[in-house]
Amino acid sequence: MTIQIVQVSEMLVVGIPVNMQRHETHKIKTLWQQFSPRKGEIANLVNSKSIALQTFSLDQKGEPNKDFNMWACVEVSNLSAVPSDMKGYTIPKGEYIKVLHKGMDAGKTYQRIITEWLPNSGYTIDHRPHFQVMGDKYKNGSPDSEEDFYIPVKNVSNE
Repeated sequence: MTIQIVQVSEMLVVGIPVNMQRHETHKIKTLWQQFSPRKGEIANLVNSKSIALQTFSLDQKGEPNKDFNMWACVEVSNLSAVPSDMKGYTIPKGEYIKVLHKGMDAGKTYQRIITEWLPNSGYTIDHRPHFQVMGDKYKNGSPDSEEDFYIPVKNVSNE
């Protein structure tokens, strides 16, 4: 598992969000079935890559709530023309770890990052959205599928 620390510029996305909890993974397939046929309605595309975005709200202690929003979306150059029943969102700029994920077991890759890499990295998870970018090598359901994970981090020494 190769991990890169990258600076991500602010990104504008347009797509469809759904509120869910971790055990409601069935909602993800339905979300993409709703979004994919409508992708062509979105103006100002930056590229053809799809983005799976997760936004979390925080409780009074600053910890993520159990529910979160999962987005099926694409990057756009501006939010001037958001189709009906879709929303625009701004991914804040910041430091992220970028990991190439291969296969379909995203949970396993994420778990390795959290349990193996993170504790010895000098970084901690930051409270910004997590997202995955699915480009030409993404093949839904295939063991040779590839996508890039972006996980927001901050340097522990900067806290």
